[in-house]
Amino acid sequence: MGLATFDIVVVAIYAVGIFGLAQWVSRDRAGHEKNSSDYFLASKSLPWWAIGASLIAANISAEQIVGMSGSGYRLGLAIASYEWMAALTLLIVGKFFLPIFLKNSIYTMPQFLEQRYGPNIRTIMAIFWLGLYVFVNLTSILWLGSIVVNQVAGVDQTVALFGLGGFALLYQLYGGLKAVALTDIVQVTLLVFGGLIISGLTLNEVGGGQGVWFGFTTLLDQAPDKFNMILEPGDIGYQELPGIAVLVGGMWIANLSYWGFNQYIIQRALAAKNLKEAQKGVVFAAILKLLMPLVVVMPGLAAVILAPGLDPADQAYPTMMRYLPTGLLGLVFAALMAAVVASTASKINSIATIFTLDLYAKRRGYRSEAEDETRRAGHEKHLVLIGRISASVATLLALFAARPLLGSLDQAFQFIQEFSGFITPGITVIFLLGLFWKRASEAGAITAAAVSILGSVVFWFPSDWGGIAALNAVPFMNRMMWVFFLSLGLAILVSFLKPGAAGSDRIETADISYATSRSFNIAGFAVIGILIALYAAMW
Repeated sequence: MGLATFDIVVVAIYAVGIFGLAQWVSRDRAGHEKNSSDYFLASKSLPWWAIGASLIAANISAEQIVGMSGSGYRLGLAIASYEWMAALTLLIVGKFFLPIFLKNSIYTMPQFLEQRYGPNIRTIMAIFWLGLYVFVNLTSILWLGSIVVNQVAGVDQTVALFGLGGFALLYQLYGGLKAVALTDIVQVTLLVFGGLIISGLTLNEVGGGQGVWFGFTTLLDQAPDKFNMILEPGDIGYQELPGIAVLVGGMWIANLSYWGFNQYIIQRALAAKNLKEAQKGVVFAAILKLLMPLVVVMPGLAAVILAPGLDPADQAYPTMMRYLPTGLLGLVFAALMAAVVASTASKINSIATIFTLDLYAKRRGYRSEAEDETRRAGHEKHLVLIGRISASVATLLALFAARPLLGSLDQAFQFIQEFSGFITPGITVIFLLGLFWKRASEAGAITAAAVSILGSVVFWFPSDWGGIAALNAVPFMNRMMWVFFLSLGLAILVSFLKPGAAGSDRIETADISYATSRSFNIAGFAVIGILIALYAAMW
């Protein structure tokens, strides 16, 4: 496609501006040197608007924008369930999960597991998450982002890969989470604005230049099958979105795990000024989630009319970018880069947080309340240094592993789903039991994790390799649901057979109130009402 000189200027202004803003908002107060709370939890001072915007910026990246547009092209609007059901999940996280996490001063998910179950599960899950974040999530974000840069700007993919990784690393290296979260309102504004521009221009093109609404109604008339939210057996995409299970089945397991127990997502809410601010932030994110299909799905739907016959479907978004005039193309391209940088920086910071606080500091015995002030200050400075080193090492590992892991795959997005989905049911079981069932034990939690992996492998194992064909045919979401119930049942059984040691549960829940503010309730009911209307209109 190529970028004109003016487009390149627009992108350069964005890059310089967002980098400078990140350093400015994360500057130290006079006489104050960053400690681990500053670097990993933004001094526990994030306002609601930063939390909500950062949740979306961490979630939406190149693979989501390009991948969901491609899925919209192939499957239709049904793929928007990932966005709309996430809005409802965020309300649950805000009302039921955050009160427990913040009451107990949780700063990482492995820390919660130790305080609830014991030290072994903390170490096991910390190592697992580090491997998943570095070699699955971070590699995928950077690899797919480099593909977009290559296709749109014509930059060599290897150069693009290392350029994106290096920029994202430097962007957050000094300021940590504060640099990421306090600039994400700009990133999200650019992302939403850029997506709405391309949706508006392509819908206008569908309508023959007679306006966006006329283009939308034309799209409805010419491709009505693309607007069915609940797919039936035999429909294209049923294996990915198996009918009613989207509303009452496996998608809930994936969403609860992702939005409630995923370090690089929940870390923003854990860094809130207080519970009320955190809850307002997740409601803000839920409202933004209702809008996201206009940004990430609608361009793919417009491509059904404007570019029939695309193969692969992931070409839909880059193809629709060709309708953008000079200047606007640079702006939308900058929005794509904003999505990549924001997600990458968020992931890097969470990797550093888990490694430093859950493995390094724990092993060295740091953060002891008995330490004198001078020694504690030295330890805090050292932890920030370790965080920066681990962030740099993780980024380099991901950059060098990206091509060997993903270079030969047709669908890198599926790479993420397959491997993260192996443990998702187990993670959901471990945390739900840990939050709401006091008899759950560490042995039961470890059982849930093991059964989740083994059960998923049995379903996934190809029949050509000796697997069971009937299990291979089970849709991905249904597989997660069955593995979830299997893991849940065995975790409960093992917890009865091998209870936790006395004093192993240090999570306080007895005096926690789940009552939410009037504004949270009004916004929450509005989100639910809109979701009901959307699904009723396009069932």
